[in-house]
Amino acid sequence: MTCIPRRSFLERCTALGAAFAASSLRKVWVPMNKQPHVVVVGAGAFGGWTALQLLRRGARVTLLDAWGPGNSRSSSGGETRVIRATYGPRVVYTRLAARALSLWQEHERRWARKLYHGIGVLWLVEGDDQYERAALPLLKEVGIQFEELSERDTAKRYPQINCARVRWAIFERQGGYLTARRACASVLEGFLAEGGDYRQLAAEPLPLRSGELPGVMLSDGTRLAADRFVFACGPWLGRLFPDVIGDRVRATRQEVFFFGTPPGDRRFTEEALPVWADHGTRFVYGIPGNEWRGFKVADDTRGPPFDPTSGERLPTPDALRLAREYLAYRFPALKDAPLLEARVCQYENSPDEHFIIDRHPAAGNAWLVGGGSGHGFKHGPAVGELVANLVLTGGAPDPDFQLSRFAR
Repeated sequence: MTCIPRRSFLERCTALGAAFAASSLRKVWVPMNKQPHVVVVGAGAFGGWTALQLLRRGARVTLLDAWGPGNSRSSSGGETRVIRATYGPRVVYTRLAARALSLWQEHERRWARKLYHGIGVLWLVEGDDQYERAALPLLKEVGIQFEELSERDTAKRYPQINCARVRWAIFERQGGYLTARRACASVLEGFLAEGGDYRQLAAEPLPLRSGELPGVMLSDGTRLAADRFVFACGPWLGRLFPDVIGDRVRATRQEVFFFGTPPGDRRFTEEALPVWADHGTRFVYGIPGNEWRGFKVADDTRGPPFDPTSGERLPTPDALRLAREYLAYRFPALKDAPLLEARVCQYENSPDEHFIIDRHPAAGNAWLVGGGSGHGFKHGPAVGELVANLVLTGGAPDPDFQLSRFAR
């Protein structure tokens, strides 16, 4: 078992935040007489936080969204999202998750609104454990508290879980879940309170001119010019930029189910059970409680292609059957649990599941941000810092985020 004391964790988080501030995530304050106007298209997890961070760095910011932050068509919509730092060998996401965790907690205090539920995340490891083994030293590096649990320890601590085929587990103490729709709305409220401009309009990029984007055409028939642009359009990024992005961002249909637990049975509440992630033949995860919404079960397997604009969001019998079968196996006491609610959302996947954060190759004043691939929401605050600094300083993003990787 590996457990990092709380004082050490806080000291490491402070050091990590300082390191980010001193490097790619450093704050850049723009003199008011050189205040650039930046238009951010998309008010989801990436776009909303980017707009807020740009504003705090002295830019004049206009934020646009066709249907509103956290709307039901967006990849940032819905009730809840998991926050965790276990990312196998992908150190960039472990570091981003640690920074984002600090920022989520900071903004909870600032806005006096509950957004982060730190109930922990339990990783159940069945077969090949290379992913989880690679994650452990990176969790230590960034100061994330965790425990390694044997199959016996896991079964003893969580008797409501059938631990058949579970070899061992990781318990992330600072993991948990975020309230997605509420968080998007809170970011917008904070943005407006600090002087940002929000317009609920769709936007299309105008033809490029002399190596720059001159502006966007809005759905009300007007044009909006600016010095710089950020397009954080989720599953619509490829449609807006078919030549540069195209099918490098693909939307897939993902179904989520909320089941009812027995009355008065506290074993399946967030007081007794953490978020769980079952890394077996399929990757299935869930959230207990969900602020009394029900026991959430979701399959991370990429679904079929989906149109986020016009696709109908009705759950399918096959997906429900698979969810019920899994629930009966891993949580036997919930075998006959009634379905309370269902959601159809989408992932916006990049081919390698890395984010896309890069300048438009033919427009020096336009940045493209997307490819959340089902794991981007938690990183929103840290991605916002990162993008805001790139936009204002003209720096180079991490190679894993650059568009050039697709040509390698």
